[in-house]
Amino acid sequence: MASVPLRRTSRSTRVIQMTEGPLFTTILFYSLPLMVSGLLQLVFNAADTIVVGQFAGKEALAAVGSVGSLYNMIISLFIGLSIGVNVLVANFTGANLKKEVSDAVHTAILLSVVGGAGLAVIGFIATRPLLSLMGTPDDVIDLAALYTRIIFVGMPVTMLYNFAAAILRAIGDTKRPMYFLTLAGVVNLILNLVFVIVFHMSVAGVALATILSQAISAALVTRSLFHTEGPTRLSLKKLRFHRNLLVRIISIGLPAGIQSMMFSISNVVIQSSVNSFGSVVIAGNAAAANIGNFVYQAMNTFQQSVTSFAGQNLGARKPDRVIESLRVCLFWAAVFGLVLGPLTTYFSRPLLSLFSSDPAVIEAGVEKMVVMVLPYALCGIMDVMTGVLRGIGYSALPMIVSLLGVCAVRLVWIATVFRKYHTMFVLLLSYPVSWILTFIVLVIFFIILWKRVKARLSTQRT
Repeated sequence: MASVPLRRTSRSTRVIQMTEGPLFTTILFYSLPLMVSGLLQLVFNAADTIVVGQFAGKEALAAVGSVGSLYNMIISLFIGLSIGVNVLVANFTGANLKKEVSDAVHTAILLSVVGGAGLAVIGFIATRPLLSLMGTPDDVIDLAALYTRIIFVGMPVTMLYNFAAAILRAIGDTKRPMYFLTLAGVVNLILNLVFVIVFHMSVAGVALATILSQAISAALVTRSLFHTEGPTRLSLKKLRFHRNLLVRIISIGLPAGIQSMMFSISNVVIQSSVNSFGSVVIAGNAAAANIGNFVYQAMNTFQQSVTSFAGQNLGARKPDRVIESLRVCLFWAAVFGLVLGPLTTYFSRPLLSLFSSDPAVIEAGVEKMVVMVLPYALCGIMDVMTGVLRGIGYSALPMIVSLLGVCAVRLVWIATVFRKYHTMFVLLLSYPVSWILTFIVLVIFFIILWKRVKARLSTQRT
């Protein structure tokens, strides 16, 4: 049956029109709430590490910090699928197709619940063996396993939030996810302090605070879909898997998830190498990683933005706006990286002291900031190129390029250069080297593939 076009009705001021108007400011206004949302999500982890570092000791700090790469490795596959949801809904919205939007929404929400439940079981069972394989020190592993298992119990609400928020962002609404995460962030901070300082729950307390606050944000974003007008309105009666759309979500999102998973695997290998330097270096790296994540999230916002803008404008058959979206997002990602990277590195010692008062921990964190966070703009523009390729329908290619250009380079680096020069500086240097190589290759492939896309659009018009 033919799809029913969406009627162009007056939109809520929350929703940004992606296929019309000036892109330079539109992308910035779309991205800023998205950026704040991502930064607030990082507050969950930062609050965890700050509270345990100040009130539960360096072993607890190392325990929370050492599991980040493992956690990301396990959940990255389904987070990648949420990217598939974003691209599909954005493309259908740009093409003005009502039925496909609705079917995609209900398929995505059901997938998030089922997938989240599966991840909860897998993560709970696999945590301890994987931490052992990573060489987690004996004075850290019990606390790290406890923290990670509690986090995985809350995985269904984490996945539900990510998929529901991806739907809202695909139609141009980045404000409501920001509001919901603001509330959840405040709740998370309060519960952290109560559970750790008052009830002396250490890592268990910060983990419980995290999943409770995430449950709040998931409930709010899902409620907004129940009350949204138009084809993105959620109805329990319509929840089912639409096979063709599920296949498309997987075909777009699975490569993104595999790419993210392989990034995480390479980071797990690097974390294993970091673990060989002891708990002080682990704690310093964990603190620096939390600070660096804020810089990364600010830039990564424009990867997410270019995916949505490219997806909608490709669906609307406006190739010139796709290219302009890419240029604008590259510009803003570079600006935020070139400002925030050096700025946070300059203030690295006072920032790191928020996580730990141990001078040795702070010095270990400073080294990571200088080598990895200072040149973070390179990572930002690399990610934008990945995002635009996904937005125009090429998800497998950036996965392959990134696996070779990022993961393989880092693993080879560890096996060769780091093995010969066994220092943290040399280990961390693998990051900027891999960013530069991958960006160059992604640009070359985009130029080649974009010619095909334009030719296909010209054929469709005729």
